[in-house]
Amino acid sequence: MEANLLILIAAIAIGFSVFLYFVPVNLWVTAVFSGVRVGLFDLVFMRIRKVPPRLIVDSMITSTKAGLNISLAELETHYLAGGHVPSVIKALISADKANIPLSFKQAAAIDLAGRDVFEAVQISVNPQVINTPAVTAVAQDGIQLVAKARVTVRANIAQLVGGANEETILARVGEGIVTAIGSSMSHKEVLENPDKISKLVLSRGLDAGTAFEILSIDIADIDVGENIGAKLQIDQAAADLKVAEAKAEERRAMAVAVEQEMKAKSQAARAKVIEAEAEIPMAIAEAFRAGNLGLMDYYKLQNLQADTQMRESIAGAKENKKIDK
Repeated sequence: MEANLLILIAAIAIGFSVFLYFVPVNLWVTAVFSGVRVGLFDLVFMRIRKVPPRLIVDSMITSTKAGLNISLAELETHYLAGGHVPSVIKALISADKANIPLSFKQAAAIDLAGRDVFEAVQISVNPQVINTPAVTAVAQDGIQLVAKARVTVRANIAQLVGGANEETILARVGEGIVTAIGSSMSHKEVLENPDKISKLVLSRGLDAGTAFEILSIDIADIDVGENIGAKLQIDQAAADLKVAEAKAEERRAMAVAVEQEMKAKSQAARAKVIEAEAEIPMAIAEAFRAGNLGLMDYYKLQNLQADTQMRESIAGAKENKKIDK
């Protein structure tokens, strides 16, 4: 008998616990006394749909106390879509207190897009400062400058969904700094008036299509780097020297080739002369046999050759004296 009684009591306790789990009466009472209109069966259906009733009811109570008009179905739908309901409620309350227009649909879309909607509202209320990495650029006088900037931005609520992030802002600002320095005639102009870079970069509308609005761009530091122009000139001079040396070597090789060719031609001509001179005695003998050349003619020819050799030797001696003087 006592065992049956214990079993009955345990069954009643388990059944009551199950009843309170699916029918959270205490949560319903809390919602009613907080001014939130929610039905007891709505809480039961939330349990069946695997939606935590306490999360939804607490969010409803918070939004109602803040004066926001958000329905129970909107919160439940956002939770089932994978959203963060408390973060959305906090963002809506913060935006309402800061007079920033933000609807529940916008906040839910931003949250489902993977962005922290509460942090975005905080950045919109309190602008954020982004430090750019060191940007290296060269002025027109060839001097390298290394600049760092601070970009003050605030979130653009309307562009948070589909807008570019901070990396795009930093890339555009870096590009603008390079353009501004590169268009300066001298690096001294940049060092004297760094605010010109800020004004030029800011006027280009770099925040278009991004999730942020650029409020200001301040040049934090500028350092002088290397003389890139001088290095380029040195490299160009070295390259020109190598080209000139190659061309000179080419001309020398061509001159050597021409000289060798002339020597070959001279040797060939000399060989022909020697060959022709070798045929002279044979021609003289043939002329004697044919009777075309007499003995007196042969003596005259010998005298003429001797006279020619004497003149050539005298002329050679005079030339040697001139060279010695």
